[in-house]
Amino acid sequence: MSKPLLYLDVDGVLNPYAAKPEKRPVGYETHRLTPAAWLERHPNTPPARVKPLRVWLNPEHGPALLGLVDVFDLVWATTWEHEANTMISPLIGLPELPVVEWKSPGRFGPDGTFWKTAELIQHAASRPFAWVDDDITNRDRRFTEHYHDGAALLHHVHPAIGLTDNDFGTLRVWAEANTAPSAADSVSMRSNPKGNQ
Repeated sequence: MSKPLLYLDVDGVLNPYAAKPEKRPVGYETHRLTPAAWLERHPNTPPARVKPLRVWLNPEHGPALLGLVDVFDLVWATTWEHEANTMISPLIGLPELPVVEWKSPGRFGPDGTFWKTAELIQHAASRPFAWVDDDITNRDRRFTEHYHDGAALLHHVHPAIGLTDNDFGTLRVWAEANTAPSAADSVSMRSNPKGNQ
């Protein structure tokens, strides 16, 4: 089967950074990390002296995401870029995943959209995709409906809550409804339409 892509953000999706700082969300563990983007925000401080970024991660999210690989191809779509593989994946039990390499990170997108939106449409190249992010708005949905040829689910995640069981359920239902047979599957079905063994 030809599976949709699942574009994964980190901050606000796997790391509910907007939760109250004195109250770590249930099920999450605290990690202190220094990604390149964090160091760049402290240009006048030697890297060794930059206070690490607090990142909350839920170790159950890795297995839950791996539970979707029968219906999705997972792809990092985060400003962590390749550091999502080196810093985030090992902490939640994910293998190395493909990474969207941003061309214009942080700039405004067209028509008031989030800056990731147009780049993800280009990256998907008409392939169906779901995208989980805390910065998705209806402008991004309308833009995607207009410019993306395939099916798309732009799923907002609350940055103080992160991914929940309901989100995983929504993703699976959508993927199962938007998974197309591959060319090989189509040939097999035409030659054996009743599925006889």
